[in-house]
Amino acid sequence: MTTHSIGARSAAFIAIGTTGGIAWAAGFRGYMVELAGPESTISWWGTFGAILVPGAIAGGLLGWAEAIRRAGGRRGWRWLTLAPLAFAIAPMLSPGAIGILLTQGLGGGAIAVPLMGIGGGYALSRRGPLWARLVCGIVSAALVVVLALSGSGIAGSRLALTEPRGAWVAVLATSFVVVLALASSIPHRPTVTAAGRAPSGRTIRPESGAVR
Repeated sequence: MTTHSIGARSAAFIAIGTTGGIAWAAGFRGYMVELAGPESTISWWGTFGAILVPGAIAGGLLGWAEAIRRAGGRRGWRWLTLAPLAFAIAPMLSPGAIGILLTQGLGGGAIAVPLMGIGGGYALSRRGPLWARLVCGIVSAALVVVLALSGSGIAGSRLALTEPRGAWVAVLATSFVVVLALASSIPHRPTVTAAGRAPSGRTIRPESGAVR
């Protein structure tokens, strides 16, 4: 494979990841609107700068991770699993955001959701000690349950799980975190070491398709 074709493949995966990241962030913004209700406002920084742009960055980085994985990996590439932290960093750039987080706890969700995705991605991978993956999976799953149940606590009875709208919002939040975890698992997946090789390192005979 030539350098040009490798670059083109990387660009394609980055573009796909960026598009997916924007779609994820835009959809999750809809979930936030449901929590806020009529008081929700859309602003250039709050929506685009703090949510959509981080979504594009995180998605692009995970798309790049998939390109690297298919090219055999490279030194330090597995750190790209931390790409969702873009969602936690961007809101903290607002004036006074860190102080509000420390004194009032506002903005904690911007940190919790990426951590759920990162921890869930590691739990879903088959890489690393089993006990570590179990711990990450249990903690991430517990936080997802809290997220799903938080609708009524934030927005009142209109988002109670016994109401159709509340049940839908809970499913929406849960599915978004699961998708983020699946994407965050990409840097943990086995690399494709060369053309004609399976990710496990076993070679495939083209004439028969048999694995050896």
